[in-house]
Amino acid sequence: MITAREIVERIKEKVGCEWSEQTVDTFKAGDPDAPVNGIATTFMATVDVLRRASQAGLNFVITHEPTFYNHPDDTSGLAGDAVLAAKQAFLAESGLVVWRFHDHWHRRTPDGILEGVVQVLGWEAYQREGDQQSFDLPETTLGELAATMASRLGSRAPRVVGDPAMVVTKVALCPGAAPWSAHLRLLQREDVEVLAVGESREWEAVEYVRDAAALGMKKALVVLGHAASEEPGMAHLARWLSGFVGEVPVEFVPAGSPFAVWRP
Repeated sequence: MITAREIVERIKEKVGCEWSEQTVDTFKAGDPDAPVNGIATTFMATVDVLRRASQAGLNFVITHEPTFYNHPDDTSGLAGDAVLAAKQAFLAESGLVVWRFHDHWHRRTPDGILEGVVQVLGWEAYQREGDQQSFDLPETTLGELAATMASRLGSRAPRVVGDPAMVVTKVALCPGAAPWSAHLRLLQREDVEVLAVGESREWEAVEYVRDAAALGMKKALVVLGHAASEEPGMAHLARWLSGFVGEVPVEFVPAGSPFAVWRP
C-alpha cells in the first residue's frame, strides 16, 4: 500500500521546481502515513467535497485552496468555533487525509492551474510563445468572449467591466485571486485589451478598468469567480497524477461555485 506521504514525495520529484520550506503546501488533516485507497483532487476541500470523497473511497484529498478559511490554515483564531469543530470532527471520523497543493502547482512550468484552464478554453493555439498568460484570439466582442469563457469554465455569474460590443482579440488570463499589482501589470500592457480574472477587490482592477473605459481606452475586465477560474487546473492535476501514481484511483471532485444565481 502507498501512503499519502509517499505520494507527496513523488509529487515533489515530478513537479519540476525547487521545493520551498516556507509554503502552505502541507498536510492539513489526517495521518500522512495511513494507507491511501484513492486520491481526490479538488479546488476547495469543502464539507460537501470531503463527504463525496469519503463516500467514493478516496481517502487522500489534495486541495488547492485552504481547508480552514485563511491562507495559512491557521485555526488559532477559531478556537471554540462550531463550524471548525464540526468539520474537524468529520475529518477525524472519516479518516481522511488532506494535503494542500497550491504554491508549487503554480510555480511549475507551465503553471498547472493555468495549463488546465487553457485546455478547457481550447486556447492552446492562441497562446503567445514565451508568455503563458497572453493570447491572440480570433476577433470577437467582449460580450461574446465573456459568454464563451463562462460557458466553458462553468462560471454561473460572470461580471464584466467595459463595453460588451467592443471588438477584442488580445486577452490575458490571471486565474484565482492574484494581487492588484499582478492585475495592474497586465492591464498596463498595450497588448492586453481584456483581462480575465478569478476575483478582484472592487476598488482595484474593477474601478481602474471602469475609468479606463470612460477615458476611451480599449480595456475591459471579466471576473469569472475564483472557483470557476481555477477548478480546471485541479482536474488537470488528477490527470497529471495518474501518470505516475498507478497504485490507486485518482479522481477530480469539483467544489463548484459557492454562489447561487440570485434573481430577486
